[in-house]
Amino acid sequence: MPIIDIHGVPIAYTDTGVPPCRPDAATIVFGHGLLFGGWMFRPQIQALRDRFRCVTLDWRGQGETPPTPDGYDMDSLTADALGLIRALDSRPVHWVGLSMGGFVGLRLAARHGEHLRSLTLLDTSAGPEDPEHIGEYKRLARALHWFGVRPIRPLITPHLFGPAIRADRTRRAVIDEWSTRLSHCHRPAIRRAVLAVADRPTIEPELPAITLPTLVAVGADDRATPPARSHRITTLIPKSHYHLIPNSGHTTTLEQPEAVTTLLTDFLDSTASVDTPKPTLPQQH
Repeated sequence: MPIIDIHGVPIAYTDTGVPPCRPDAATIVFGHGLLFGGWMFRPQIQALRDRFRCVTLDWRGQGETPPTPDGYDMDSLTADALGLIRALDSRPVHWVGLSMGGFVGLRLAARHGEHLRSLTLLDTSAGPEDPEHIGEYKRLARALHWFGVRPIRPLITPHLFGPAIRADRTRRAVIDEWSTRLSHCHRPAIRRAVLAVADRPTIEPELPAITLPTLVAVGADDRATPPARSHRITTLIPKSHYHLIPNSGHTTTLEQPEAVTTLLTDFLDSTASVDTPKPTLPQQH
């Protein structure tokens, strides 16, 4: 997995490149959820890479991105994402963010909207963490730091995966892959990432400034960001549309990959039909 230097920070990313015979193809940048990596969008990238340049990035200390001493807060991650978008010279892009990737996407759209064509928010929220969850998340982060994934996997899994996939023995490999990948990550960095999510400030006051076409979708059984929290986003962003995904928990891209891919494809097609040329952005040096 290639590493790119963004203002002195090494960021792991993937890039499918511009599709053959589509030199003007738009770019989609995918931002993953907490405790995952860009790999969680694998089904969607497989379906879309013939029409779009598909890019993923891994947040600090997660996936294949090395740990850093600090900078796990949402504003720092937003700067990392913006730096990657500029470095790849792919502006403006479609942003697709799940959970933590949605936290970043909202900040990008509100503060740097000229770099985006559209915004897709999966299983995320604009407000701060639910106070009822903060203590539990911090305890789990501490346990993960000291003991690793295996002993506390039964406690973490219900937050990330819904009851349908957890009960389906034929889909056990999906959860096993997540657990294995997480076990290879730097434990102190994962703890810092969890704390940054738990302590994140709200961005709700900034949402009315977002004028981009916005898709908001959430699993009906999402415990980490219940549907009401995702639906609230659509009351604050003018050009937004809400979809509830049945039989899915927090990780919709892996739990209901076909449903998410269909929603995303239809949404991107609809934005293309009304897309207008963006002004040329100045080169960053």
